[in-house]
Amino acid sequence: MRVGIVGSTGYGGVEIYRLLSKHKYVEECIIYSSSESGKLYEESYPHLTGSHTHLKSIDVDQIENDVDVLFLATPPGVSTKLSPQFIERSVKVIDLSGDLRLKSSHTYKNWYKREAAPADLLNEAVYGLCEVNHDQIQSAKFIANPGCFPTATLLGLAPLTKAKAYKEDSIIVDAKTGVSGAGRKASLATHFGEINENLKIYKVNEHQHIPEIEQSLTEWNQDVAPITFSTHLIPMTRGIMSTIYVTLKKESQINSLKEMYEAYYEKSPFVRIRPIGSYPATKEVFGSNYCDIGLAYDDRTGRVTIVSVIDNLLKGAAGQAVQNFNIQNGYEEITGLDSYPVYP
Repeated sequence: MRVGIVGSTGYGGVEIYRLLSKHKYVEECIIYSSSESGKLYEESYPHLTGSHTHLKSIDVDQIENDVDVLFLATPPGVSTKLSPQFIERSVKVIDLSGDLRLKSSHTYKNWYKREAAPADLLNEAVYGLCEVNHDQIQSAKFIANPGCFPTATLLGLAPLTKAKAYKEDSIIVDAKTGVSGAGRKASLATHFGEINENLKIYKVNEHQHIPEIEQSLTEWNQDVAPITFSTHLIPMTRGIMSTIYVTLKKESQINSLKEMYEAYYEKSPFVRIRPIGSYPATKEVFGSNYCDIGLAYDDRTGRVTIVSVIDNLLKGAAGQAVQNFNIQNGYEEITGLDSYPVYP
């Protein structure tokens, strides 16, 4: 299998390359860049010294001849223009941008402040939340890889939402992320002097991942109301913790809730449910494709607290993209991803 990566100089792109360069079913991993074509990859990323890989220019006709599957790890707006050209040429596409996750053009334009992709393209894209849409991914030619916050949040909520177990207007999500989620380009928001020894809330009630989360929740339960979703920037490089609060419709027991989650994720190799009283930390999934989930139930309030953690660059981006690649092409789901987290 020959694969390509467009947007290989970003953090998500270089993680895809790291995973695929040692993937046993990948014959060649070809990397493309609009701004650094002709350069050695190690000029951008010295940790890849010795890879002897050159960045190629983005030529749609050439890419069609080069690859069987193309990963688009591009900024918003780029995939809208590129994806249709590759779909027409029967190149399988796994898109990591947010351009193709939302089915509503109006919703995309409202939240992303740019024109949406054509409606037929949006409808063709399969939302690649592996643990939920596994069967659809198997036959997909075009996959929209989920965002990092939605991955952690939706995996935390899926079992309870599909069981319609909580009050639909009770969802509150308090999410925190490391600075790598903002990408490699320097900005004031991620400047060391601004983020070090600091905790910042941002995009209050305006984060573009809100409609992505709500889209899936309402597919699972059409009565789910708009959510309260807050994001915070933490002075660390990688990791997301999504702490989710919902009020149950009926009294429950923590043992029953844990059993529900274990049953739901029984065939999901990358979701780990913690023992009662144990709650995951971001460092415990660092460098891995795992999502770890811990549960608590407060019988005084009837609320469940769900703690879901992922590495934003792996399960929240590149790792899930490779997991989608495996499912799409009939490989064992864990291929190239079956390593424990890096610790400490």
